[in-house]
Amino acid sequence: MNAPASRPSASPASPASPAALFADLAEATAGLQPPYAVVHLPSLRANARDLVRRAADKPIRIASKSVRCRALLSRVCAEPGWAGVLAFTLPEALWLAEEFEDVVVGYPTADTAALARLAADDVLASRVTLMVDSTAHLDLVEGVLDTLGPDARRVRVCIEVDASLRLAGGRLHIGARRSPVHTARAARDLARAVVSRPRLRLVGVMAYEGQIAGIADNRPGPGRLAVQGMQSISARELAERRAEAVAAVASVAPLEFVNGGGTGSLETTSLEPSVTEVAAGSGLLAPTLFDFYTRFAPRPAAFFALSVVRRPSPHHATLLGGGWIASGPVGADRLPTPTWPRGLRLVPQEGAGEVQTPLRGRGVAGLRVGDRVWLRHSKAGELCEHVPELHLVEDGRVVDTVTTYRGDHRTFL
Repeated sequence: MNAPASRPSASPASPASPAALFADLAEATAGLQPPYAVVHLPSLRANARDLVRRAADKPIRIASKSVRCRALLSRVCAEPGWAGVLAFTLPEALWLAEEFEDVVVGYPTADTAALARLAADDVLASRVTLMVDSTAHLDLVEGVLDTLGPDARRVRVCIEVDASLRLAGGRLHIGARRSPVHTARAARDLARAVVSRPRLRLVGVMAYEGQIAGIADNRPGPGRLAVQGMQSISARELAERRAEAVAAVASVAPLEFVNGGGTGSLETTSLEPSVTEVAAGSGLLAPTLFDFYTRFAPRPAAFFALSVVRRPSPHHATLLGGGWIASGPVGADRLPTPTWPRGLRLVPQEGAGEVQTPLRGRGVAGLRVGDRVWLRHSKAGELCEHVPELHLVEDGRVVDTVTTYRGDHRTFL
């Protein structure tokens, strides 16, 4: 029988107790009306420093998808060890490039209007790098450049190499289904296709190992040993294959950067000589999907508050709203987690609802109509799709209130 999964010990700099943290948040936000979201700045800073420590001497490119707040992106990028942004759409990248000088779009685009904006502007074309993984992407970009004629600027591109683990001759696929470029030969062939087109400039390679970076290796239950074994095998296989792919691309064109990794894989990815930078974002806010890793223990930094509006029975309390479900495979781990007061849990028959979320558990006894319950979201940046602003809390007060992408009227996906 497997022993219960253990949680890594907290940082010495962490708050004395959850009670102290939530007392701090409650004091700071007493004048606000739920629903609202907060970021605890001391926890955010501690997480940022710990991510830099884990990345060793490799700079970290911040993943905007996991933050979705321009002010927080600016705060983190001003910290030592952080450099550049990994965006998730081209329109977002063009907007961020007004402020940030180095923005890589982490996913390919088919947005021809945004491509036209990019290729028509000297500053944007110098700051934004597109992601490609096929000649179809190259054809699409060149089609837009053709419409601009001689005024089109040269466009920077990065090749994405598939980082998934393939076993049993490829019949078993573990990891995200991203790029079709899996081998060094395929990477070299695509690199040659890029450099054969003078209006495109090959500047980078990216390979994101989601099966290591984004899957917790210490969840309770028997499956964690299998996850740990898979991640160990995958890290060894990818280190060799990524180095071969990077060498193959570099033989065709000089590279400015090679990006890899994520919050959950910084220790292994940063050790690879072929990788020049790593990426991270979720580890800054520490959503619940990052609660069970053996290698690190981030401090939860983002929370949202909802009001108790019903007591349908002595054993239940009902919150207004709460159905802030995270993307990904459907499961209980995508639901928000009632965090404070302690002793609260969702009702399986209702879960987190669009307009109401009933709770049960021993913590219900002390709740009254009008009380607030603090919850944590399952994925980092998606919290910001539900609120127009984040209240930044430190020392029992709100020191700043900043807009999210939603508050900036930006809905990129």
